[in-house]
Amino acid sequence: MAIARSFLLRAASSQWLAAQVTKRAFTRRAALRFMPGEDVGSALEASGALAGQDIGTILTQLGENVTTPGEAAAVREHYQDVIEQIAERGLPSQISVKPTHLGLDIAFDACLAHIKALAEQAAATGQLLWIDMEDSRYVEPTLELYRELRTADANVGVCLQAYLRRTPDDLKRLLPLEPVIRLVKGAYNEPAAVALPVKREVDERFFKLGRRLMEHSKKGRSSVVFGTHDLKLVKRLREEARRLECDAGTYEFHMLYGIKARAQKTLAQEGERVRVLVSYGSAWFPWYMRRLAERPANVWFVVRSFLLP
Repeated sequence: MAIARSFLLRAASSQWLAAQVTKRAFTRRAALRFMPGEDVGSALEASGALAGQDIGTILTQLGENVTTPGEAAAVREHYQDVIEQIAERGLPSQISVKPTHLGLDIAFDACLAHIKALAEQAAATGQLLWIDMEDSRYVEPTLELYRELRTADANVGVCLQAYLRRTPDDLKRLLPLEPVIRLVKGAYNEPAAVALPVKREVDERFFKLGRRLMEHSKKGRSSVVFGTHDLKLVKRLREEARRLECDAGTYEFHMLYGIKARAQKTLAQEGERVRVLVSYGSAWFPWYMRRLAERPANVWFVVRSFLLP
């Protein structure tokens, strides 16, 4: 299973394979299991339906590594429109952006300006803006973006990946900022020198970091989100929250659209704060490969579909 996971993660970065696979009706149908549609209208409709179940949402347009300033500006304008539509519909929704989708590869300052504009607009409508984390090459500049933005805007959150060896130190440096953090396990193909290679080690690291964040959050100094579908880990974190006597509003659980939907609804019914990450857009191939790599039960079925005509 580890071999298949490695294959899928490597495949995520192949432009040739993306061009081949996205032409197939089978894979387009399969991708829709994890997204309500490719257009933002579908994402907004799904958000409205989830709101009826007391589940919030985070919207993100799929895409990364734009190569021109014009492309980055177009992404910013798209998100500005999405923020307006969220406000007009009165949805309990937020947006999450990837720095490379807003031009981080082109110019740090321009990327910062794009994200700052979105953060200010989100704040004006009472929304939180999330900065997503990409592969390990981008951790340092992404955290620098967050530090710059957090100084000026309180409504900005950032993602940290538990499997990266550097993350405990990154968290230590961020805590004085009273950060808003979404903790995830990590889904990129990283070498063992950079990321923990064993699942049980990643799970334990996640729990320890989560406990530290809850302890800090209990003091009113940060907000914490747990991005995981691992229900055993969710149970451990909930038990730890009760042991620490954390208020329910001091932490949230985030899951992906189309994964563990019944568990999402149950958690919300039991009084937990739950949000679902709703992705949309045509650039779904690398994202979809990473989602499959997170779900070993689906791996061989999908690999087989790639090999058969």
